[in-house]
Amino acid sequence: MSKQFVIEAIMLAIYGELMVPSQPVEYLIPASTIYELDEFIQSPEPIMPYSGDDQHVRRVMKEMSQFFADPFNRKRLEKGLIAPWSKVPFTFPNGVTLTVIKVEDNAMWGEIFDPVETQLLLTSVRFEVPLLTDQPDFQDRILEYIVPVQFYDVDDFDFALEQGISLNDLREP
Repeated sequence: MSKQFVIEAIMLAIYGELMVPSQPVEYLIPASTIYELDEFIQSPEPIMPYSGDDQHVRRVMKEMSQFFADPFNRKRLEKGLIAPWSKVPFTFPNGVTLTVIKVEDNAMWGEIFDPVETQLLLTSVRFEVPLLTDQPDFQDRILEYIVPVQFYDVDDFDFALEQGISLNDLREP
């Protein structure tokens, strides 16, 4: 059985090692984060601190965007993502499945979290799946506002994948 994590599409582009895990993994990705790839590609703001890394990440993001824009994949997304919480899985080599989910931002947390963060949190809550992120300020706000989600820093991905901490462990007194 594969481990599941909620993640945004750009994180998979930045952290390519997530696509070659040591065991099967399923990433739950809010559809909006796929559509924002083009915004990041076109943005003049650097994504990575070093020029070579920035160019590489933009190339990977462009490949991801093209994959989902492919007529067959685009049609699968259009037909499959009709109702809120509908899912469309894409299987890749190395035991990786990207499951795109239609998430509706309900502004549950108001101005505390931006729409993408809200969608990530809602997905994590809905499916009781841990969230992967590399944003310390986002992690701090999750803790500060006691949002009922489990999360891991991307740097702790191997631990989360191999051992992790189950939700049952967190719920026990």
